[in-house]
Amino acid sequence: MATLLQRFFEQFIRDGGLEVCTASGRRYTIGNVNGPAPAIRFGDRAAELRLLANPALALGELYMDGRLLVTRGSIYDVVALATRNLALQPPVRLLRMRERLRVALRRVHQRNGERRARRNVAHHYDIDGRLYDFFLDPDRQYSCAYFETPDQSLEEAQLAKKRHIVAKLLVEPGHRVLDIGSGWGGLALYLAEQCGAAVTGITLSDEQLAIARSRAQHRRLAESVEFDLRDYRSVGGRFDRIVSVGMFEHVGVGYYDAFFSKVSDLLTDSGVMLLHAIGSSDGPGATNPWMAKYIFPGDYTPALSEVLPAIERAGLIVTDIEIFRLHYAETLQAWRERFLARRGEAKMLYDERFCRMWEFYLAGCEAAFRHGGLMVFQIQLAKRHDAVPLTRDYIAQREALLRMQETRKPDLMIAAE
Repeated sequence: MATLLQRFFEQFIRDGGLEVCTASGRRYTIGNVNGPAPAIRFGDRAAELRLLANPALALGELYMDGRLLVTRGSIYDVVALATRNLALQPPVRLLRMRERLRVALRRVHQRNGERRARRNVAHHYDIDGRLYDFFLDPDRQYSCAYFETPDQSLEEAQLAKKRHIVAKLLVEPGHRVLDIGSGWGGLALYLAEQCGAAVTGITLSDEQLAIARSRAQHRRLAESVEFDLRDYRSVGGRFDRIVSVGMFEHVGVGYYDAFFSKVSDLLTDSGVMLLHAIGSSDGPGATNPWMAKYIFPGDYTPALSEVLPAIERAGLIVTDIEIFRLHYAETLQAWRERFLARRGEAKMLYDERFCRMWEFYLAGCEAAFRHGGLMVFQIQLAKRHDAVPLTRDYIAQREALLRMQETRKPDLMIAAE
Protein backbone atom coordinates (compact mmCIF):
# COMPACT_ATOMS: atom_id res chain seq x y z
CA MET A 1 0.00 0.00 0.00
CA ALA A 2 2.79 2.43 0.89
CA THR A 3 4.44 1.87 -2.51
CA LEU A 4 1.16 2.49 -4.37
CA LEU A 5 0.59 5.66 -2.36
CA GLN A 6 4.08 6.95 -3.14
CA ARG A 7 3.65 6.23 -6.85
CA PHE A 8 0.34 8.08 -6.82
CA PHE A 9 1.93 11.20 -5.35
CA GLU A 10 4.96 10.97 -7.65
CA GLN A 11 2.73 10.85 -10.73
CA PHE A 12 0.56 13.67 -9.49
CA ILE A 13 2.91 16.28 -8.00
CA ARG A 14 5.05 18.10 -10.56
CA ASP A 15 4.93 21.65 -9.15
CA GLY A 16 5.96 22.07 -5.53
CA GLY A 17 6.54 19.41 -2.92
CA LEU A 18 4.80 17.43 -0.21
CA GLU A 19 6.10 15.45 2.74
CA VAL A 20 4.08 12.30 3.46
CA CYS A 21 4.04 10.15 6.56
CA THR A 22 2.22 6.86 6.06
CA ALA A 23 0.17 5.06 8.69
CA SER A 24 3.13 2.72 9.28
CA GLY A 25 5.42 5.66 10.02
CA ARG A 26 7.36 5.74 6.75
CA ARG A 27 8.28 9.26 5.59
CA TYR A 28 9.18 10.55 2.14
CA THR A 29 9.17 13.82 0.24
CA ILE A 30 7.56 14.16 -3.19
CA GLY A 31 8.32 16.81 -5.81
CA ASN A 32 10.53 19.87 -5.80
CA VAL A 33 11.03 21.31 -2.35
CA ASN A 34 12.35 24.84 -1.99
CA GLY A 35 11.89 25.60 1.67
CA PRO A 36 9.45 23.95 4.08
CA ALA A 37 6.87 21.89 2.19
CA PRO A 38 3.40 21.05 3.51
CA ALA A 39 3.40 17.76 5.39
CA ILE A 40 0.57 15.28 5.91
CA ARG A 41 0.20 12.12 7.97
CA PHE A 42 -2.27 9.28 7.49
CA GLY A 43 -3.93 7.93 10.60
CA ASP A 44 -4.61 4.41 9.30
CA ARG A 45 -3.99 2.24 6.25
CA ALA A 46 -7.66 2.27 5.24
CA ALA A 47 -7.37 6.06 4.89
CA GLU A 48 -4.57 5.59 2.37
CA LEU A 49 -6.69 3.19 0.35
CA ARG A 50 -9.66 5.57 0.36
CA LEU A 51 -7.53 8.42 -0.98
CA LEU A 52 -6.21 6.24 -3.79
CA ALA A 53 -9.69 5.01 -4.73
CA ASN A 54 -11.47 8.38 -4.86
CA PRO A 55 -9.23 11.39 -4.04
CA ALA A 56 -11.78 14.05 -5.05
CA LEU A 57 -14.15 12.88 -2.31
CA ALA A 58 -11.79 11.23 0.16
CA LEU A 59 -9.35 14.10 0.75
CA GLY A 60 -12.02 16.26 2.37
CA GLU A 61 -13.65 13.39 4.24
CA LEU A 62 -10.37 12.13 5.66
CA TYR A 63 -9.45 15.63 6.80
CA MET A 64 -12.89 16.09 8.39
CA ASP A 65 -12.58 12.78 10.26
CA GLY A 66 -9.07 13.47 11.51
CA ARG A 67 -7.66 10.51 9.58
CA LEU A 68 -5.48 12.76 7.45
CA LEU A 69 -3.58 15.32 9.50
CA VAL A 70 -1.66 18.35 8.26
CA THR A 71 1.51 18.35 10.35
CA ARG A 72 3.22 21.29 8.65
CA GLY A 73 1.51 24.15 6.89
CA SER A 74 -2.27 24.27 6.58
CA ILE A 75 -5.01 22.44 4.74
CA TYR A 76 -5.05 25.39 2.34
CA ASP A 77 -1.39 24.69 1.46
CA VAL A 78 -2.29 21.07 0.71
CA VAL A 79 -5.35 21.78 -1.46
CA ALA A 80 -3.57 24.65 -3.26
CA LEU A 81 -0.76 22.22 -4.12
CA ALA A 82 -3.30 19.70 -5.39
CA THR A 83 -5.20 22.30 -7.42
CA ARG A 84 -2.06 23.66 -9.08
CA ASN A 85 -0.98 20.20 -10.13
CA LEU A 86 -4.43 19.25 -11.39
CA ALA A 87 -4.27 22.24 -13.72
CA LEU A 88 -0.88 21.17 -15.08
CA GLN A 89 -1.68 17.69 -16.32
CA PRO A 90 -4.63 15.46 -17.18
CA PRO A 91 -5.73 13.12 -14.38
CA VAL A 92 -4.80 9.46 -14.43
CA ARG A 93 -7.10 7.13 -16.35
CA LEU A 94 -9.25 6.02 -13.40
CA LEU A 95 -9.88 9.58 -12.27
CA ARG A 96 -10.60 10.63 -15.86
CA MET A 97 -13.21 7.89 -16.18
CA ARG A 98 -14.77 8.88 -12.88
CA GLU A 99 -15.00 12.52 -13.99
CA ARG A 100 -16.66 11.54 -17.27
CA LEU A 101 -19.23 9.53 -15.35
CA ARG A 102 -20.01 12.50 -13.11
CA VAL A 103 -20.48 14.71 -16.15
CA ALA A 104 -22.76 12.11 -17.78
CA LEU A 105 -24.91 11.89 -14.63
CA ARG A 106 -24.97 15.56 -13.70
CA ARG A 107 -28.51 16.19 -14.96
CA VAL A 108 -29.69 13.40 -12.66
CA HIS A 109 -27.79 14.80 -9.70
CA GLN A 110 -29.03 18.33 -10.44
CA ARG A 111 -32.73 17.59 -10.72
CA ASN A 112 -33.96 20.74 -9.13
CA GLY A 113 -37.73 21.03 -8.89
CA GLU A 114 -39.14 23.55 -6.45
CA ARG A 115 -39.29 21.12 -3.53
CA ARG A 116 -35.74 19.85 -3.97
CA ALA A 117 -34.43 23.39 -4.57
CA ARG A 118 -35.77 24.43 -1.18
CA ARG A 119 -34.20 21.38 0.52
CA ASN A 120 -30.86 22.14 -1.08
CA VAL A 121 -30.95 25.75 0.10
CA ALA A 122 -31.94 24.73 3.64
CA HIS A 123 -28.95 22.37 3.81
CA HIS A 124 -26.53 25.29 3.63
CA TYR A 125 -28.38 28.37 4.82
CA ASP A 126 -30.88 27.23 7.45
CA ILE A 127 -28.21 26.53 10.05
CA ASP A 128 -27.17 28.50 13.11
CA GLY A 129 -26.88 32.00 11.71
CA ARG A 130 -24.13 32.94 14.15
CA LEU A 131 -21.72 30.89 12.05
CA TYR A 132 -21.91 33.44 9.22
CA ASP A 133 -21.04 36.26 11.61
CA PHE A 134 -17.69 34.58 12.20
CA PHE A 135 -16.41 35.23 8.66
CA LEU A 136 -18.74 37.45 6.60
CA ASP A 137 -18.87 41.23 6.67
CA PRO A 138 -21.64 42.76 8.83
CA ASP A 139 -23.92 43.08 5.78
CA ARG A 140 -23.60 39.32 5.23
CA GLN A 141 -22.61 39.60 1.61
CA TYR A 142 -22.05 35.91 0.79
CA SER A 143 -20.67 36.32 -2.74
CA CYS A 144 -17.58 37.61 -4.49
CA ALA A 145 -16.44 41.04 -3.34
CA TYR A 146 -15.07 43.64 -5.75
CA PHE A 147 -11.61 44.84 -4.71
CA GLU A 148 -11.07 48.20 -6.39
CA THR A 149 -7.62 48.47 -4.78
CA PRO A 150 -5.40 45.78 -3.21
CA ASP A 151 -5.59 47.39 0.23
CA GLN A 152 -9.40 47.54 0.46
CA SER A 153 -10.99 45.88 3.45
CA LEU A 154 -13.58 43.15 2.97
CA GLU A 155 -16.31 45.57 4.07
CA GLU A 156 -15.22 48.20 1.53
CA ALA A 157 -14.94 45.61 -1.25
CA GLN A 158 -18.40 44.20 -0.57
CA LEU A 159 -19.88 47.69 -0.67
CA ALA A 160 -18.00 48.29 -3.93
CA LYS A 161 -19.54 45.07 -5.31
CA LYS A 162 -23.05 46.33 -4.60
CA ARG A 163 -22.21 49.70 -6.09
CA HIS A 164 -20.77 48.07 -9.23
CA ILE A 165 -23.86 45.90 -9.73
CA VAL A 166 -26.31 48.75 -9.15
CA ALA A 167 -24.40 50.99 -11.57
CA LYS A 168 -24.82 48.37 -14.30
CA LEU A 169 -28.53 48.05 -13.54
CA LEU A 170 -29.17 51.75 -14.26
CA VAL A 171 -31.82 51.90 -11.56
CA GLU A 172 -33.96 55.03 -11.36
CA PRO A 173 -36.29 56.15 -8.55
CA GLY A 174 -39.58 54.27 -8.69
CA HIS A 175 -38.24 51.36 -10.70
CA ARG A 176 -39.61 47.95 -9.74
CA VAL A 177 -36.69 45.64 -9.05
CA LEU A 178 -36.71 41.87 -8.52
CA ASP A 179 -33.83 40.37 -6.55
CA ILE A 180 -33.70 36.61 -7.25
CA GLY A 181 -31.89 34.96 -4.38
CA SER A 182 -31.93 37.97 -2.06
CA GLY A 183 -30.08 36.29 0.82
CA TRP A 184 -30.01 38.35 3.99
CA GLY A 185 -31.26 41.40 2.10
CA GLY A 186 -28.21 43.61 1.78
CA LEU A 187 -28.44 44.37 -1.93
CA ALA A 188 -32.21 44.87 -1.88
CA LEU A 189 -31.91 47.34 0.99
CA TYR A 190 -29.13 49.19 -0.84
CA LEU A 191 -31.32 49.48 -3.96
CA ALA A 192 -34.17 50.97 -1.96
CA GLU A 193 -31.99 53.24 0.16
CA GLN A 194 -29.66 54.61 -2.49
CA CYS A 195 -31.83 54.45 -5.62
CA GLY A 196 -35.41 54.87 -4.39
CA ALA A 197 -36.45 51.61 -6.01
CA ALA A 198 -39.38 49.39 -5.03
CA VAL A 199 -37.71 46.02 -4.48
CA THR A 200 -39.04 42.49 -4.22
CA GLY A 201 -36.52 40.02 -2.84
CA ILE A 202 -37.12 36.28 -3.00
CA THR A 203 -35.28 33.50 -1.19
CA LEU A 204 -35.84 29.83 -0.35
CA SER A 205 -34.24 30.10 3.09
CA ASP A 206 -36.45 30.61 6.15
CA GLU A 207 -33.50 31.91 8.17
CA GLN A 208 -32.48 34.44 5.53
CA LEU A 209 -36.06 35.58 5.06
CA ALA A 210 -36.58 36.28 8.76
CA ILE A 211 -33.39 38.34 9.03
CA ALA A 212 -34.01 40.24 5.78
CA ARG A 213 -37.51 41.24 6.90
CA SER A 214 -36.22 42.30 10.29
CA ARG A 215 -33.54 44.42 8.69
CA ALA A 216 -36.09 46.14 6.45
CA GLN A 217 -38.20 46.99 9.49
CA HIS A 218 -35.16 48.22 11.39
CA ARG A 219 -34.13 50.47 8.49
CA ARG A 220 -37.72 51.72 8.02
CA LEU A 221 -37.74 50.34 4.48
CA ALA A 222 -40.56 47.82 4.82
CA GLU A 223 -42.76 49.84 2.47
CA SER A 224 -40.04 49.93 -0.20
CA VAL A 225 -38.66 46.40 0.12
CA GLU A 226 -40.71 43.23 0.26
CA PHE A 227 -39.08 39.89 1.00
CA ASP A 228 -40.83 36.65 0.20
CA LEU A 229 -40.19 32.91 0.49
CA ARG A 230 -40.65 32.06 -3.16
CA ASP A 231 -39.11 30.11 -6.02
CA TYR A 232 -38.28 32.21 -9.09
CA ARG A 233 -40.57 29.98 -11.16
CA SER A 234 -43.63 31.13 -9.23
CA VAL A 235 -43.02 34.89 -9.46
CA GLY A 236 -45.53 36.95 -11.43
CA GLY A 237 -45.73 40.54 -12.59
CA ARG A 238 -43.34 42.76 -14.53
CA PHE A 239 -40.12 44.39 -13.38
CA ASP A 240 -37.99 47.23 -14.72
CA ARG A 241 -34.85 45.64 -13.35
CA ILE A 242 -33.91 42.11 -12.30
CA VAL A 243 -30.78 41.16 -10.41
CA SER A 244 -29.49 37.80 -9.24
CA VAL A 245 -26.28 37.43 -7.23
CA GLY A 246 -24.89 34.05 -6.22
CA MET A 247 -28.10 32.15 -6.94
CA PHE A 248 -27.61 30.91 -10.51
CA GLU A 249 -25.17 28.24 -9.31
CA HIS A 250 -28.18 26.51 -7.70
CA VAL A 251 -30.46 26.57 -10.76
CA GLY A 252 -29.16 23.31 -12.23
CA VAL A 253 -27.83 22.68 -15.71
CA GLY A 254 -31.16 21.27 -16.92
CA TYR A 255 -33.09 24.40 -15.93
CA TYR A 256 -31.24 27.21 -17.71
CA ASP A 257 -33.90 27.53 -20.40
CA ALA A 258 -36.63 27.75 -17.75
CA PHE A 259 -34.66 30.36 -15.80
CA PHE A 260 -34.00 32.73 -18.70
CA SER A 261 -37.46 32.20 -20.16
CA LYS A 262 -38.88 33.31 -16.81
CA VAL A 263 -36.56 36.33 -16.75
CA SER A 264 -37.78 37.27 -20.21
CA ASP A 265 -41.42 37.01 -19.10
CA LEU A 266 -40.80 39.15 -16.00
CA LEU A 267 -38.67 41.86 -17.60
CA THR A 268 -40.31 44.90 -19.18
CA ASP A 269 -39.48 45.68 -22.80
CA SER A 270 -37.05 48.42 -21.72
CA GLY A 271 -35.79 46.43 -18.74
CA VAL A 272 -32.27 45.39 -17.72
CA MET A 273 -31.05 42.32 -15.84
CA LEU A 274 -27.69 41.71 -14.15
CA LEU A 275 -26.63 38.12 -13.45
CA HIS A 276 -23.67 37.63 -11.09
CA ALA A 277 -22.57 34.00 -10.74
CA ILE A 278 -19.66 31.61 -10.38
CA GLY A 279 -18.54 29.96 -13.59
CA SER A 280 -15.97 27.63 -15.03
CA SER A 281 -13.27 29.06 -17.28
CA ASP A 282 -12.14 25.69 -18.62
CA GLY A 283 -15.37 24.37 -20.09
CA PRO A 284 -18.32 22.29 -18.90
CA GLY A 285 -17.68 19.75 -16.18
CA ALA A 286 -19.21 18.35 -13.00
CA THR A 287 -19.43 19.50 -9.39
CA ASN A 288 -16.72 18.32 -7.04
CA PRO A 289 -18.24 15.32 -5.23
CA TRP A 290 -17.15 16.45 -1.76
CA MET A 291 -18.68 19.90 -2.31
CA ALA A 292 -21.93 18.38 -3.61
CA LYS A 293 -22.21 16.02 -0.65
CA TYR A 294 -21.34 18.30 2.24
CA ILE A 295 -21.71 21.95 1.24
CA PHE A 296 -23.92 22.70 -1.78
CA PRO A 297 -26.08 19.79 -2.92
CA GLY A 298 -27.40 20.39 -6.43
CA ASP A 299 -24.80 23.10 -7.06
CA TYR A 300 -23.08 23.54 -10.44
CA THR A 301 -20.75 26.23 -11.81
CA PRO A 302 -21.37 26.45 -15.56
CA ALA A 303 -19.14 27.47 -18.42
CA LEU A 304 -20.31 30.47 -20.42
CA SER A 305 -20.72 28.12 -23.38
CA GLU A 306 -23.59 26.50 -21.44
CA VAL A 307 -25.21 29.75 -20.32
CA LEU A 308 -25.15 31.88 -23.46
CA PRO A 309 -27.18 29.49 -25.68
CA ALA A 310 -30.00 29.48 -23.10
CA ILE A 311 -29.96 33.28 -23.05
CA GLU A 312 -30.22 33.36 -26.84
CA ARG A 313 -33.07 30.85 -26.88
CA ALA A 314 -34.98 33.06 -24.42
CA GLY A 315 -34.78 35.98 -26.83
CA LEU A 316 -32.61 38.09 -24.53
CA ILE A 317 -29.68 40.24 -25.66
CA VAL A 318 -26.30 40.16 -23.94
CA THR A 319 -25.29 43.81 -23.54
CA ASP A 320 -22.21 43.34 -21.36
CA ILE A 321 -20.06 40.55 -19.89
CA GLU A 322 -17.39 41.08 -17.25
CA ILE A 323 -15.13 38.40 -15.80
CA PHE A 324 -13.86 38.65 -12.22
CA ARG A 325 -10.71 36.55 -11.98
CA LEU A 326 -8.97 36.74 -8.59
CA HIS A 327 -11.57 38.81 -6.74
CA TYR A 328 -13.22 35.73 -5.27
CA ALA A 329 -9.88 34.22 -4.27
CA GLU A 330 -9.19 37.38 -2.24
CA THR A 331 -12.72 37.27 -0.79
CA LEU A 332 -12.33 33.65 0.26
CA GLN A 333 -8.94 34.28 1.79
CA ALA A 334 -10.49 36.99 3.95
CA TRP A 335 -13.35 34.66 4.93
CA ARG A 336 -10.95 31.81 5.74
CA GLU A 337 -8.73 34.00 7.89
CA ARG A 338 -11.72 35.41 9.76
CA PHE A 339 -13.18 31.96 10.32
CA LEU A 340 -9.88 30.62 11.67
CA ALA A 341 -9.63 33.59 14.03
CA ARG A 342 -13.00 32.61 15.54
CA ARG A 343 -12.71 28.85 15.08
CA GLY A 344 -13.09 28.24 18.81
CA GLU A 345 -16.49 29.94 18.80
CA ALA A 346 -17.58 27.88 15.79
CA LYS A 347 -16.55 24.72 17.61
CA MET A 348 -18.79 25.70 20.53
CA LEU A 349 -21.72 25.96 18.08
CA TYR A 350 -21.00 22.64 16.39
CA ASP A 351 -17.94 20.39 16.86
CA GLU A 352 -14.41 19.76 15.63
CA ARG A 353 -15.54 17.78 12.59
CA PHE A 354 -17.79 20.63 11.45
CA CYS A 355 -14.95 23.13 11.85
CA ARG A 356 -12.67 20.93 9.76
CA MET A 357 -15.39 20.65 7.12
CA TRP A 358 -15.89 24.41 6.96
CA GLU A 359 -12.16 25.11 6.86
CA PHE A 360 -11.73 22.60 4.02
CA TYR A 361 -14.64 24.23 2.15
CA LEU A 362 -13.17 27.73 2.36
CA ALA A 363 -9.64 26.54 1.60
CA GLY A 364 -10.72 24.40 -1.36
CA CYS A 365 -12.78 27.20 -2.90
CA GLU A 366 -9.98 29.73 -2.49
CA ALA A 367 -7.51 27.35 -4.15
CA ALA A 368 -9.93 26.71 -7.03
CA PHE A 369 -10.32 30.42 -7.74
CA ARG A 370 -6.61 31.17 -7.32
CA HIS A 371 -5.10 28.18 -9.11
CA GLY A 372 -7.95 26.29 -10.81
CA GLY A 373 -10.68 26.91 -13.32
CA LEU A 374 -13.23 28.95 -11.36
CA MET A 375 -14.12 32.59 -11.99
CA VAL A 376 -17.09 34.92 -11.52
CA PHE A 377 -19.02 36.41 -14.42
CA GLN A 378 -21.45 39.29 -14.59
CA ILE A 379 -23.79 39.22 -17.59
CA GLN A 380 -25.97 42.22 -18.36
CA LEU A 381 -29.13 41.37 -20.31
CA ALA A 382 -31.86 43.33 -22.03
CA LYS A 383 -34.60 42.96 -24.62
CA ARG A 384 -33.55 45.98 -26.67
CA HIS A 385 -30.17 47.08 -27.98
CA ASP A 386 -30.74 50.63 -26.74
CA ALA A 387 -31.72 49.65 -23.18
CA VAL A 388 -28.23 50.59 -21.94
CA PRO A 389 -25.67 53.18 -23.16
CA LEU A 390 -23.44 52.19 -26.06
CA THR A 391 -20.18 52.64 -24.13
CA ARG A 392 -19.21 51.46 -20.65
CA ASP A 393 -18.37 54.94 -19.33
CA TYR A 394 -21.71 55.10 -17.55
CA ILE A 395 -20.64 52.38 -15.08
CA ALA A 396 -17.85 54.46 -13.53
CA GLN A 397 -20.00 57.59 -13.67
CA ARG A 398 -22.86 55.92 -11.82
CA GLU A 399 -20.48 54.37 -9.31
CA ALA A 400 -19.15 57.83 -8.54
CA LEU A 401 -22.67 59.18 -8.02
CA LEU A 402 -23.58 56.28 -5.76
CA ARG A 403 -20.40 56.78 -3.76
CA MET A 404 -21.37 60.42 -3.22
CA GLN A 405 -24.87 59.40 -2.13
CA GLU A 406 -23.48 57.08 0.53
CA THR A 407 -23.08 60.10 2.80
CA ARG A 408 -24.79 58.41 5.72
CA LYS A 409 -22.86 55.38 6.88
CA PRO A 410 -25.08 52.40 6.01
CA ASP A 411 -26.59 50.59 8.94
CA LEU A 412 -24.89 47.30 8.24
CA MET A 413 -25.79 45.61 11.50
CA ILE A 414 -28.05 42.61 11.27
CA ALA A 415 -31.26 43.58 13.04
CA ALA A 416 -31.74 40.11 14.49
CA GLU A 417 -28.45 40.24 16.38
